[in-house]
Amino acid sequence: MSGFTYDVIIIGGGVAGCAVARELARYRARIALLERAEDVCSGASKANSGIVHAGFDAAPGTAKARFNLLGNRQMGALARELDFEFARCGSLVLCLDEADRPRLEALAARGRQNGVPGLEILPGDEVRRREPMVSERCVAALWAPTGGIVCPFGLTIALAENACDNGVTFLPLTEVTAIARMEGGYCVETGRGALTARCVVNAARVYADVLHNQVSARRLHITPRKGDYCLLDKTAGGHVRSTIFQLPGAAGKGVLVTPTVHGNLLLGPTATDQTDRENTATTAAELDFLQRRAAEGVRALPLRAVITAFSGLRAHEDGGDFVLGSPGDAPGFFDAAGIESPGLTSAPAIGRWLAERVAAYLGAPPRADWQPRRRGILRAASLPEEERRALIARQPAYGAIVCRCEQISEGEILDAIARTPGARSLDGLKRRVRQGMGRCQGGFCTPRAMELLAQARGVPPEEVCKNGPGSRMIAGEEGAQ
Repeated sequence: MSGFTYDVIIIGGGVAGCAVARELARYRARIALLERAEDVCSGASKANSGIVHAGFDAAPGTAKARFNLLGNRQMGALARELDFEFARCGSLVLCLDEADRPRLEALAARGRQNGVPGLEILPGDEVRRREPMVSERCVAALWAPTGGIVCPFGLTIALAENACDNGVTFLPLTEVTAIARMEGGYCVETGRGALTARCVVNAARVYADVLHNQVSARRLHITPRKGDYCLLDKTAGGHVRSTIFQLPGAAGKGVLVTPTVHGNLLLGPTATDQTDRENTATTAAELDFLQRRAAEGVRALPLRAVITAFSGLRAHEDGGDFVLGSPGDAPGFFDAAGIESPGLTSAPAIGRWLAERVAAYLGAPPRADWQPRRRGILRAASLPEEERRALIARQPAYGAIVCRCEQISEGEILDAIARTPGARSLDGLKRRVRQGMGRCQGGFCTPRAMELLAQARGVPPEEVCKNGPGSRMIAGEEGAQ
């Protein structure tokens, strides 16, 4: 088997792929993660609600129900191990019409069957005592105390960094173009040449069905489901304290209003099925619909505080459930496909489950030197004043503020660049330290961030990109003086 490039190739650097990588790093194996973008967390994992779902929505007996509950239980300990933002703020599912009360009660019964603890149906008056901005139309709500919020960038990048620290090789800008069976394993064709492995983990998001169908007769079909969001300034962050859902429908959990772990307010998502696997453009009509739906459950939304809008694509498989493990007719090929909501919550549990099966297939023993902890990027502005002064005295870069909105210093930006896998673009910085995510959306801090990126990477400023090749921030006519 020594003729293989790797023992395991993981395709896709979203939260599921990075969770598998982190868990597989527990074992003695040569592991590589391939990502077609220039960074991890560049697809659905960067454009979602950041919700840690309690687990009441998925049908009992499904993979979604099982892994949602397991992932929710793991999230607190994982946040402490990997040093990312997470809070159990609880969630409320609003019933806005007495005629819908049976649906609310059925949702509660489903959650209890799934094993979700602490579920309770509250009358409308009690809901408004807890959340004064909830609509007067609310007649009752399902309260789930184990619901929470997480930074999706923080979670995904923390998983990737810990995997890398434990020996996983990350290959960005490596798009998989084809995959084929070979004796004892698989040949993975990429835009940078062919790689071989005994095992493949398919976590390729909206393209997972394309790769799966190249090696298995058990066909999958994924529909890209676009969701639009509005992010509001931190001045609106206290509008609600918990995640506020409305009763779910056929297209998903519906529009929510939630605080974020960074103090903003988030509205979304919509749910629009499409054929284009690359279209993440927002539209005025969809954003208007989103805001109107959000206002049905939460009143007086401060929509003038919207600082940005964005959208992401969820990978909806026709079966409506996660597709996990080997299809049976492709030994050594393991799917992590159809990872839509509650995929973010479920990812840590999916990663562990799949890693155990891949390791068993390989006969890979556990590593005695596996390191489960990861140190996050120091947030200088969050330190007590005395500690911050001492830090700046030792390392003056932490006293040079680049991003005024988020109070991000040069020290934090340089740390984000130096890590592996580290920031190589402005979006990479944004996802690691929130430079450019504040009220001005990078209007003031971008030039200095570009200078720091160029200097740290040893490239000219005109080579600095927003998010990879083809997105240079400085443009001009060739040969211009």
